[in-house]
Amino acid sequence: MRKKALLKLTSYSPDNFLNRLIGKMGLKNDAALARTLDVTPAVVSRIRNKKAPVSANLLLMIHEMTEIAIPELRRMMGDSRRLFS
Repeated sequence: MRKKALLKLTSYSPDNFLNRLIGKMGLKNDAALARTLDVTPAVVSRIRNKKAPVSANLLLMIHEMTEIAIPELRRMMGDSRRLFS
């Protein structure tokens, strides 16, 4: 249910998030990002097109590779939900 809630947020922008990641990581395109993250290009495509959210595992992997804090990564995605109320 939380995944569907994220995809429906008006502030959620996976397109912007992926573009910023590609820039920060010095990559050329989605295919290079997929190779770097060790996921299929289809996974990146599904995220970009709001067919799938960024999974917790993928978010942690991005954090470990970029050293960008998890809250900052969530902000980059436009995920403004409070996780613990």
